[in-house]
Amino acid sequence: MSQHRTSGNGTNGDRADDELPEYAERVLDVAELIPPGRVMTYGDVAEWLGDGGPRQVGRVMALYGAAVPWWRVVRADGALLSGHELRALDHYREESTPLREASSSAEGHVPRLDMKRARWDGVTGRAVADADADKDRGGGAHI
Repeated sequence: MSQHRTSGNGTNGDRADDELPEYAERVLDVAELIPPGRVMTYGDVAEWLGDGGPRQVGRVMALYGAAVPWWRVVRADGALLSGHELRALDHYREESTPLREASSSAEGHVPRLDMKRARWDGVTGRAVADADADKDRGGGAHI
């Protein structure tokens, strides 16, 4: 799955060879695996890789994520990425990603992701909640 990607906005900076750090490549590869309509948290990605943590994944996504479906790597609380809420919301609606409607007291009335239904287990293409139900019955794996 690993392909040469350029950093940042896709323009070649001062470096002649603008290859990504190996960890960034791995994070972006995981982001590309997440099926439409599903999400993984920054921590889920780090756990799936067995390396780094949520902050490292978030940093990679901030610097290099424009080249992949960035809206599928999210905060654990389901809040939409600040400053990119409307773009992300368009993607979520297009992909039928489960959302929770915002309360009338929420600033801007922006919905949140329904993490229980949207979170991908990293294996089956199903939501973590569905995989957990199978696991409780003795089958399925999840992150």
